[in-house]
Amino acid sequence: MTDLFTYPHAPGAQDRDTSRAAAADIAETAPQLRGRALAVVEKSNGMTADEVAGKLGLSILSIRPRMTELSRLGKVRDSGQRRPNASGKNAIVWAPVFPARIKGQRA
Repeated sequence: MTDLFTYPHAPGAQDRDTSRAAAADIAETAPQLRGRALAVVEKSNGMTADEVAGKLGLSILSIRPRMTELSRLGKVRDSGQRRPNASGKNAIVWAPVFPARIKGQRA
């Protein structure tokens, strides 16, 4: 049985006090952040974590871990594409596993 209170359902942490504190601080808002990030990706043709953060007006530090959690939860997938992020390094372009239907689109 899956424990709904462990990673990726809850933020992960390293075995350090600062990491555990950061995970505890974000635990309450992480589900909402995952939901908002997923909604943005589902309406796209794929986005990097930086692009998602920019679209939401949030810090990449709060979104990048949520994208990994969404991947582990099977909600987004690595599209195989890469685009440069803010640091100039190639980043995964996350694609929705279940894209949102576009208005007027036929089944």
